[in-house]
This record gives sequence, structure tokens and C-alpha cells, in this order.
Amino acid sequence: MGLSRRQTLILGAATLGGAAVGPRRGAAQATLTGDSYPAEGGEIVIHPVEHASFVMAAPDGLVIYVDPVGGAAKYDGLPPPGLILVTHEHPDHLDVPTLQAIAGDAALLTSASVHAKLPPDLQSRATAIAPGEETTANDIPIAAVPAYNITEDRLKFHPRERGDNGYVLTLGGLRVYIAGDTEDTPEMRGLKDIDVAFVPMNLPYTMTVQQAAAGVAAFQPTLVYPYHYKGSDPAVFEAAVADSGAATKVIRAEWYPAG
Repeated sequence: MGLSRRQTLILGAATLGGAAVGPRRGAAQATLTGDSYPAEGGEIVIHPVEHASFVMAAPDGLVIYVDPVGGAAKYDGLPPPGLILVTHEHPDHLDVPTLQAIAGDAALLTSASVHAKLPPDLQSRATAIAPGEETTANDIPIAAVPAYNITEDRLKFHPRERGDNGYVLTLGGLRVYIAGDTEDTPEMRGLKDIDVAFVPMNLPYTMTVQQAAAGVAAFQPTLVYPYHYKGSDPAVFEAAVADSGAATKVIRAEWYPAG
């Protein structure tokens, strides 16, 4: 099957980009640098922060923070969020002091267990969504994807019954999948028409690079970012994706800045 026009545009941008680009025009992108991909009405910009935390700008200027942790200083100089997504309750994804410092007037979308752990000031403007549900936040269609462990000796880290989330966002016609902490579940493998994916790979909490590559080969996003990979080698993941024959381009960003 040939590539769609959308996939061709995205792959072309990834070939030319795939590294930091200059400041973008518009309210959100004026102070946000990162990988830039064409979308309806403009482009999306992806700015890794660290580990599982990153910032995205939508074509309409909406700034989205994903699992922001590590203190407010990590977000100095970045545009303030209009929407914050939190996948689950572990401290490398949920950091209440950081949220209180950076949230401003942003809306929050979380799992139910995260919502229960928020202080009243944040809880009052947060919406909990369960795996499998869909909603709209800041005019962005968002679907919650189950995120959980399936390997026997890892079940305690992300039990399915806790209701941890991944998210699929539609931004300017592009479908962006943020996996959160998960293994290559049937729900991940069954995803369709994903343009950009963020997939974790570290033990013992998520999955091996081989599992991650097999999952990606099953749903074949146009682009995939290995993230949340501390202790794993993204080069091994990239080689495994290539060996699988998947028509997916791996984008290796800097998730663990020196110092």
C-alpha cells in the first residue's frame, strides 16, 4: 500500500527535521522549539523535556504539557500550558508540586487515580477519563487508551484494574499517540492511522525494546519516538523496527539531557 499524502508530508518533514528547529510563528510557537510537522492549519511542534515529559504546540496555538515533572525550572522559557495530560500516578508522571507551579489556568485531563490524588485547587478543573473513553478538551478530540503490564513479573507496576491511560489526540488532522507506561497490549497493537507515536521501553516497569518494536510493527505509526527509555538503547529499538519491515520512521530525540 502506498503512502498517503499526509504520511508523505510528515515523513518529508521528519527527514528534513528530526532535530531542533527554530522558533515557530504564532502565540504558542513563538518560544517553543522542537521537531515540527505539517498539519491542517499550520504545524505541530514537539519539544522533549525529560524522560516522559514533553510539550507540544497544536496548529491553533494550544500548548499541551504531557506528564510534567521535575520542578518548574525545567519549564522556564516555555509557553504556558493550555492543557495538561497526566497518564498515571507514578512520580515520574505525576508531580503535584510541579503541576501547582506551572499549571496557571490550564485544564487538566487525567486518569481517575491521578484525579483522586490532586489537591482541591487542581482537582476542581481536572477531568478524569477512563481507558476506552473519549472526550474533547480545549477543542481537541482525545481518546484514552488502556496502559498496563501484561508480563507476569511486571503486573504489579501497572495493573490493568487501576485504569492508567495512554492518549490519542487529533491535532490539525494528525493522530498523536502517547503511550504512557505500558507493554505492547492488544489495544496498542490495534491502533489505526497513528501519525506520531511516543512509546516507552525500560525494565522492569514497561517493556523491552524488542516488545516495543513488535508493538510498533503491529500498528505502524508513520513516526515513532522512543521515550521513557532510561537504561535501554533506542538504537537497538530503531534497528528492530527496521528489521520488522514496518513502514515507520524512528525519531530519536534528546530525552536525557546532560547535567
